[in-house]
Formats: sequence, C-alpha cells, structure tokens
Amino acid sequence: MAQHIDFVYDFCSPNAFLAFKTLPDLAGEYGVQVNNVPVLLSTVFKVTNNQSPFQAFSENRQKSAYLTHDLHRFARTRGLSFHMSPHFPINTKFAMRGAVFASGKPWEDKYMNAVFDAIWVHGQKVDELGVLSEIMQENDLPARKIREAMTSVDIKQQLKDQTKAAVKRGVFGVPSMFAGSEMFFGKNSLGNLGLELSKTP
Repeated sequence: MAQHIDFVYDFCSPNAFLAFKTLPDLAGEYGVQVNNVPVLLSTVFKVTNNQSPFQAFSENRQKSAYLTHDLHRFARTRGLSFHMSPHFPINTKFAMRGAVFASGKPWEDKYMNAVFDAIWVHGQKVDELGVLSEIMQENDLPARKIREAMTSVDIKQQLKDQTKAAVKRGVFGVPSMFAGSEMFFGKNSLGNLGLELSKTP
C-alpha cells in the first residue's frame, strides 16, 4: 500500500479546495500521510495545452451550469462551506509562493486552510500582497516571513521547478493526487484513490 499521497494543487481551483478538505479523512482511514505539492496552474495549462473546464465550456451553458452545481453538491453532501469566488479566475502566484515557503513547516496546513478559505468560503481577492498579509495576521501565521517569501527570487524559482516536475510526472491540471506511481485527477477521483489505498502490499 502507498505510504503517502502527493497532493498537487493550486489555490485557484475550487476542485482543489474541495479535495483538500476531503483528503484528511481519506488519508486517516488508510493511515497514510499527505504530502502537499504547490504548483502554478497557469503554467501547467500553458505547457500541457490545457485550460480550465469553465473556460473550455464557457459557451456551453448546460455544461457550465452542471460544473457549478457539481461543486456545490460535492460540498453540501460533505458538510463543507463553499462559495464560488466572485473574483474567479484568480491570480495566485503570490499565494502559491507562500505555499512553497510553508511546505514542511508545522503551520503548513494552517496556511493552506487560511488561503483556501479566504478564496472559496469568504470570497476574498488574494492576488494582492496586502490582502494576503492581513489573512496571515488574522490566522496567527508568520506574516512578515511569508510576505518576504512571496517576493523571493529563490522561492519563485522553486515554484517554477516544482511545476515543471509535476508536468513531467504527468500532471495536466489540479487537483492531482498520487499514490505511488498512480495518478488520480480531480475531486471525483477520490473514490478510486481510496480503492488504490485499500490494496494490500
């Protein structure tokens, strides 16, 4: 059985938000850890010639309506708070650099919850450093250090490198979850991820 799940994400994705909120219970059920992998989705799309489903089906009202309905249904049936961001699509480059800096630190999950909730629960506009700093302060996170990281050349390069590595691994969108070498794309693949985790060695 896989020892951990790699969770490839960008805060700009509502599906990544819902998967993030659901993964802890799934991981706990099978006794595996979640390794969070921040990437920049806009770069993933550009490199893989992909695009958001909302963009891809923007002229198909039925499909667009279904995609939105599916997000709300997924959240409702799991007791999750969710609101479609009024600022969608969202520029998350600073937030994702902060996520790279947060990786492996004791407050990583706190940071991720704070940013995800700011976007998909509270409808905040997180493309501005000032707004992100306020979110960090309100959640008792090291705001000064995180803000410095958000404008760091080294952190910026690390995010680029992680994004490139994810694409090389087969990622074309988020959320993407890996159990060993098996990739599971999208929140609706969590059931199949659970089946994979249930396999005995």
